[in-house]
Amino acid sequence: MTFSPITRRIRHVQRYAQVLEVLARHGFADLSQQLGLDTLLDRARAVVGSTPAGHDRIPLAARLRIVLEELGPTYVKLGQVLSTRPDLVPREWVEEFRKLQNNVPGVDYAVIEKMLRQEFPGCLDQLFLSIDERPLAAGSMAQIHRARLRDGTPIVLKFLRPGIQEITAVDMEILQSLAEFVEAYFANLGYSPSAIVREFAKELRRETDMMQEGKATERLESLFADDPDVVFPKVYWEATTHHVLAIDEIQGLVLSDFTADCMSREDRRALVENGARAVFRQCLEFGFFHADPHPGNLIALPHGRIAFIDCGMTGEIDERTSRQLADLVTGVVSGDLDRVIAAAGAISDVDQEKLENRSLRIDVHTIISEFHGTPLERLNIGKVLQDFFETLRAHRIHCPADIVLLIKSLTTIESIARDLDPSFEMVPFVRPYLEDLVGKREGVWAMKGRVERSLRQYAELFEGLPAELRPILSQLRKNKLAVNLEHRGLDRVTHTIEHASRNISFALIIAAMFIGSSILVLAARNSTSVVLTTVGYAGFAAAALLVVFMVVSNRRRRGE
Repeated sequence: MTFSPITRRIRHVQRYAQVLEVLARHGFADLSQQLGLDTLLDRARAVVGSTPAGHDRIPLAARLRIVLEELGPTYVKLGQVLSTRPDLVPREWVEEFRKLQNNVPGVDYAVIEKMLRQEFPGCLDQLFLSIDERPLAAGSMAQIHRARLRDGTPIVLKFLRPGIQEITAVDMEILQSLAEFVEAYFANLGYSPSAIVREFAKELRRETDMMQEGKATERLESLFADDPDVVFPKVYWEATTHHVLAIDEIQGLVLSDFTADCMSREDRRALVENGARAVFRQCLEFGFFHADPHPGNLIALPHGRIAFIDCGMTGEIDERTSRQLADLVTGVVSGDLDRVIAAAGAISDVDQEKLENRSLRIDVHTIISEFHGTPLERLNIGKVLQDFFETLRAHRIHCPADIVLLIKSLTTIESIARDLDPSFEMVPFVRPYLEDLVGKREGVWAMKGRVERSLRQYAELFEGLPAELRPILSQLRKNKLAVNLEHRGLDRVTHTIEHASRNISFALIIAAMFIGSSILVLAARNSTSVVLTTVGYAGFAAAALLVVFMVVSNRRRRGE
């Protein structure tokens, strides 16, 4: 079986061979044959014949993680992104993909310096007083070095590894081809692999553009300009390009290195409060949030202050989505099933027909029953949203990516808070944000705002109505008004009727030819006329040809 769209795209045979080798080595040998690439890629075919025994004893999720690790930066990043998408992949995959690490040896500084001189032609020495040759951290996509600006300001330089964009471009082409194969050959997945790859490509473009990360960092910094307990690094644009990001060096304790004896209880409580407030304000007040606030991206500062770094992955929800979330929370608290279902449909942009599914309504009602009557001060919004959208996924309803990232941010900070200070009660602390979220939809001022918006829209409608009606009235006065009707879904019926009519016409003609030819042949016996006999048999032959033509035509039509 040949999957021609992939075959047409093979421009990087060596990388395809490497991908298939790794897949085959970990128990996915059939894939190369199904892709139609086994005859082109001898190296992959050789591995297919020598797949190590015992791989079937390793769980599928673990084998997939190993494959991603071996295939390098693009695939590691894909796994990390999928680990944040429990709405798209099974829970066991999410847990396994969270183990993916992208720590790799640093690139030699000579290579880095050459790249920096290309980024800052003729002015590298004027910009920087010094750059530490030893990497502070090295990942599969980027590398970080300490540096000092010309005025002595300590900063860190984060730059893309040389050649990473070319590598990811090739890998994205391969991933798109694999996604098309999966979509074509595996039905009922409940999601579109091609759509996932497109979304991942968009995320990858953001993460491989340091200007985008710089803009996100600066935007978050400005949102918390009035909060001295929440810190984001300052961006130095004069030393920032699409491949290099220059930001403040923030000195403190990275929370991934946290131990109970390295911080007082009071500082831990302040740290948890500041972190929770920062995340909930980002998600529920600003609508723009750090989408990956794991312990490695959070730094504890003196007196319980907290800093967020690595703002490459961010999420954003608009005011409309925020109102829909308020509807969802309000519906859960009040036990209003129809309201919750309607909010789910609006958020997920799903057809009403799916929302009427009896099984879905029963499952949603089960969730509502669990939280119904729970006061806002005890409502765990992260768990509400997580349970709710996992239920939607079970019914093959897609959760929007921004909502998934929001849920991830909320649940991540809740998990970190439990680890730092188990006595901290998250829900009462964030009650004001929940009340504000619901108040935006239910409060008097919110209703007043909706009424004003509706009145303004009606006013605009009536204001423009005369101009819209004038051409219609003019046509009506001149008796030139015409209505064009477009039918949909009747093409197949029309074609069927036309085909049946054609068959009936041919059948009548063939019957007439057989009858007429028979009469001519019988008449020729009595008169011994050669002409009548010839015409009669010619009629039989023509009728037979028409029969053959009808049969062939009908078979072709059934094959279409």
